[in-house]
Formats: sequence, C-alpha cells, structure tokens
Amino acid sequence: MQQIQKLLEGKTGEAFLTALHDISVTTGISDLHFFPRKDKVELGWRQDGVMRPVFTMPHALYIDIVRRIKFVSKLSLNVTNVPQDGEYAFPHKTYEVKVRVSSLPSKFGEVFTLRLLDPEHGIVPLEKLGFQEDIEKELRGLVEKPHGIVLVTGPTGSGKTTTLYSLLSTLIGTGRNIITLEDPIEYELPEIVQSQIDHKHEYTFAMGLRAILRQDPDVILVGEIRDAETAKTAADAALTGHMVFATLHTNSAIESIPRLVSMGVSTYLLAPALRGILAQRLIRRVCQDCHGKEGGCDTCLQTGYKGRMTLPELLTVDAGMRDLILENAPQKELEAYAKKKGFRSMRERGEDLVKTKATTTAEIMRVTA
Repeated sequence: MQQIQKLLEGKTGEAFLTALHDISVTTGISDLHFFPRKDKVELGWRQDGVMRPVFTMPHALYIDIVRRIKFVSKLSLNVTNVPQDGEYAFPHKTYEVKVRVSSLPSKFGEVFTLRLLDPEHGIVPLEKLGFQEDIEKELRGLVEKPHGIVLVTGPTGSGKTTTLYSLLSTLIGTGRNIITLEDPIEYELPEIVQSQIDHKHEYTFAMGLRAILRQDPDVILVGEIRDAETAKTAADAALTGHMVFATLHTNSAIESIPRLVSMGVSTYLLAPALRGILAQRLIRRVCQDCHGKEGGCDTCLQTGYKGRMTLPELLTVDAGMRDLILENAPQKELEAYAKKKGFRSMRERGEDLVKTKATTTAEIMRVTA
C-alpha cells in the first residue's frame, strides 16, 4: 500500500486520476470513493468486495481532481448542491474501461464514487466462476430448459449480474432470440438485444417486459424483479413458453419463494413457472503467493487474499417442491424438504472450501452472517 501512495503523491488533477486508473485496473479494484472530511479528503477503494483506505489529500488537490472528473463525465461544473450521475471511459492496453460516476452533496464537499467496469471481467465463462462441479452441472441443465423462471438472488455486489451474463453466454449461437432488460447495462453482450431501463421516461421493468413479449423472444433476462407487476408478468411469460432469468434481493434461495408470494404472485402461477433459484455471495480467495499469512504480501496488498470466487446455494424445483409451493407451505417446511433432497446451504459449501484452504472460516462468516 505504501508503494501505491508513493505513486499518487505529487500528482494533481488529470495526472492523479490517470495514475489512479492504471493502479485500479492492475490491482482489480471495482470502486473508488472520495470522502471529503473537515480538514482533509480520504480516498478509499473496494478491493475484492472490501472497502480499504488508500490515500489522504488536501481539499485543494481534491477540487482539482473533481474538476477533471466532472469534465470527462460531462457533469455540470458549477453544480455542487444536488446529486449528479455520469460516465466516461479511459484507455487500458488495447481496450477501454468504462467508469460510472456518482456525486452526492455532503457537509464538507461533494462525495464521489467511481465504479470501474473492466470488459475483461464482464463476461466470465461459467466454468471460471468457481462453482462446485455439481452446481455448475445443475445450472447448465436449468439453462437448457425450454421455459420457466431461473432466479439469481443475493445482496448488491454479490455477482448476480456476472452469473446471469455467464448463463446467457452459453446460449449465444443456439438460434434463440435473447433480450435483456437492465438498469443499467453494464457490459455489451454479443448477439443479444439489450434494453436500458429509463425511469425518467417511465420505462420500467414491468413496461419493458410487456414490450419484450411482443418481440417474439425465446429467452428474457429481467435485471431485477422489484414489484408485483414485474413478478406476475415474468411468471406469465414463463408459463407461455419463454425462459426467464431474473434477479431478486433475498438472502437465501428458499427465502425467494415466500418473498414472491408476498409480492402477490399466486402460488398456482409460481409453482409451475419456477425452475430453480441460485443464491450467492462473492468470497475472497486466499492469496496463492503468501498463503494468507498474517500481514499478507505485495501481491495481495497486505490483505492475505487475492481474487474472489462464488459461494452458492442452488434450489432446483421438483414435483415435491411444486406441491409445497401450491399449498403455500411455510418457509421451514420448504427448507426441511429441500434438505431431505440434498440441498446444501452457502455456509455448508463454504466449509468445504475452508477444508481445501481456498478461503478462510472468517471469510465465510463475513459473507453469510
């Protein structure tokens, strides 16, 4: 970390931002955060999903950096009292990295968050996501279903979009009409129609899904099920011969079933439509250079971890589970049946990874607590 601080020292404005871009892409940073305080400004970044402090600077330097960020992302230079959103791109090697910019007024100045979208990390082959063999096999089986709903659930930052992109990429070139609804579109997918939600013009997930059904699709991706109308329309689409992939914010796979029912989806629609639910988190891998020793090494920036992999749990909906859904059985009954059929939770699968020294117990507890 001291080496990084030295690389940033002495630079102003454009030179600082350029150096920060290069360091971030090289070290695999996903988000950059500028926090104005009373007497200084703190720079932090999200490395493998965890926030870390990186650098402190005087307000005068930060004002210069903000001026540059606003210029390249086409934000209003003289507006500081309302939030603004924008984006820009910078060159790296032979491609461009896109950056989403968000500003927020605060007591001591504008807070800026920059999200880096590296196309080299956008579409990851399914076999590279780190799923255990049985999960990957079941997922490939679900993707090949002619119709139904497959949900990917988890909190923000758990890799849901990456997993969905990987699942869709297995269908490219199979002669299927694939259309997505996203908010926002993070990466471009070849041979797939991608549609951007626009709340300012009332183009919502529900409206977009209704429109997509008039486009003769075979496969639909809904970026997020947020309301009853979207959920019901997705279920109807699945029952009328479409394969629907979607995300939902729940903590576990089984929890998604009562959540959809509480949103207003009838059990007689949900039971025959639902094919599978994947819940996941992203966990840090033990650094292969220092093997996670205390204090880490330069490779892992003294954290003991380098890179991440997916920690999943997958519920496949069989005839018995459909019967329980139709009966609107409580969550405990759903869990008991799933366990009887061999369902294993994220924490249980995490214990397997600890045994192979791929990660640590502390890391499993951090993401599943």
